[in-house]
Amino acid sequence: MGPGPTRRPAFDLTDLDVWERRVPYEAFARLRHEAPVAWFDEDLPHHGFWSVHRYADIVEISRDTARFSSATGVSFEEPSPEDMEARRTIIDMDPPRHTKLRKVLAPSFTPRAVAVYEHFVRALTNAALDAALPLGEFDFVHHVAKQVPIRVLARIMGLPEEQLDELIDVGDKLIANTDPELTDVVWGRDDTDPYRRYPFRSPYGKQLWDMGRELVKARMVYPTDDLLSRVVAADIDGERMSEVDLDNFFSILVIAGNETTRIALAQGILAFCEHPDQWDRLRADPGLLNAATEEVLRWSCPTHFMRRTVAEDATIQGAGMHVGDKVVLWYVSGNRDEEVFTDPDRFDVARAPNPHLSFGRGGPHMCLGAHLARLEVRVVLDELCRRVSRFELAGDPARTRTNFTNGLKRLPVSVQLAKGSPPVRPVHPVRSTAGGSP
Repeated sequence: MGPGPTRRPAFDLTDLDVWERRVPYEAFARLRHEAPVAWFDEDLPHHGFWSVHRYADIVEISRDTARFSSATGVSFEEPSPEDMEARRTIIDMDPPRHTKLRKVLAPSFTPRAVAVYEHFVRALTNAALDAALPLGEFDFVHHVAKQVPIRVLARIMGLPEEQLDELIDVGDKLIANTDPELTDVVWGRDDTDPYRRYPFRSPYGKQLWDMGRELVKARMVYPTDDLLSRVVAADIDGERMSEVDLDNFFSILVIAGNETTRIALAQGILAFCEHPDQWDRLRADPGLLNAATEEVLRWSCPTHFMRRTVAEDATIQGAGMHVGDKVVLWYVSGNRDEEVFTDPDRFDVARAPNPHLSFGRGGPHMCLGAHLARLEVRVVLDELCRRVSRFELAGDPARTRTNFTNGLKRLPVSVQLAKGSPPVRPVHPVRSTAGGSP
């Protein structure tokens, strides 16, 4: 695997302490110019990986499922075939199996299907703001970013309101399985071998599966008009999904449908705290709302990377890749590629075009929830523009200790309310009922 032993570069993209402090944008800029594709060693038992930094190469590899496979996982971990089979989600599959399962979900996430949720998202957003804005100073992650996406997902999937806080907690422990503040079983520090067949190699993966199994069991007896019922009833090549498929469908929907949009919202507001001129610009010109949404998504890049595995020997940027090599696609670097984005380190709410990689770019693994995420970010920005004239940091943001996502654990902000903003209404939570139309 790989080119054999090489000297570790001066910086280490797997050093999570670095990522907890800040995203190493300067390191990626050097790599794009000096080593568009580079080999990085890893400590045993891992074998090292090819690291891909330029936009065009990321897109090429993403689209080429024949030479670059997702079937052995999308993280740095190297699970055995048996472990991978036990916890394989739709993102860990190649066509044609991936295509067949994607068709089960796709009708629920088309632009038309998502558009009907706008009123619901707006009501959720205003309920969260009604609770947060009177405080003057609050944690944006806890009071806003954490509140909206999970409740939208609950409406679509048919998740019970009383389980949402637990689902958020379990999802945090899984996707931040390298952060000791968020989980007591830390990948890379603790012995996680007993949990190797659960999502994210974590005992909380089993907890999420157990929650999902109870909901699936109920839908088998009492189907409703929600996504979970459609997944349970899906016919794929004349067969229903297995329990393993249902377990992993549930886990990826809950995690991907909640965490990534939450990250985009929080990182977007952090960007506006750091670039108040762009907030003023957006508030002065509502026609920039769509462009601002795309810039928030580019800038925040909620998922930093996805990994592929070489299925056929290939050469990219002169690097000879061999079957079995890991290939890490750094979307966070591609989103700052100078060959694609003018002045890429500038946060610009009017940026156009903006072909960012935050949802992928072409190929079968384009994010299914992209239209929903755009809707949520756009509506939250719209309502904040009406009600808030200024954001300022009220303390240091706390980053999640991971290089997989761009998560924020805390974002303390203070706000100035806009003149003529709507009065704060009594808080009546918008509940997410199972099934039904929004």
